[in-house]
Amino acid sequence: MSDTIVKLVETQAELRAAMQVRHRVFVQEQQIPVEEERDEADESAIHAVAFQGGQALGAGRVVLQDGGFARIGRMAVAQSARTQGIGSRILALLEGEARARGCRWSVLHAQEYFKSFYVKRGYSEHGNVFFEVDIPHVEMRKRL
Repeated sequence: MSDTIVKLVETQAELRAAMQVRHRVFVQEQQIPVEEERDEADESAIHAVAFQGGQALGAGRVVLQDGGFARIGRMAVAQSARTQGIGSRILALLEGEARARGCRWSVLHAQEYFKSFYVKRGYSEHGNVFFEVDIPHVEMRKRL
């Protein structure tokens, strides 16, 4: 893992690499329609990408919102790289960037089966389970 680089996207090539990870995880693995996976928020979002040995293996984004809220989403780690801490590092980077830009809260929609990942990182459930793209989700919040 020492050769893993987690960074904010700075170039179109890095953005393409992040989008490829998202495509593999959400569209191919989870069967989410591509038109649901990509949205207008991608244009204004701050994106993060993780590289290991030059290959993109993780991605995520944060959208800054009014009222000091940051909406983290599209967190994805390639199946071959899970449990290496890449998702935690992406999340921490996005939270730090949101905090640096004046956000006081991080909000996200966690797939229900994955909510423990966020609980371990200080998030709390908010509200009831709901469905997004036919997958059970729960809103989670954390004070930054």
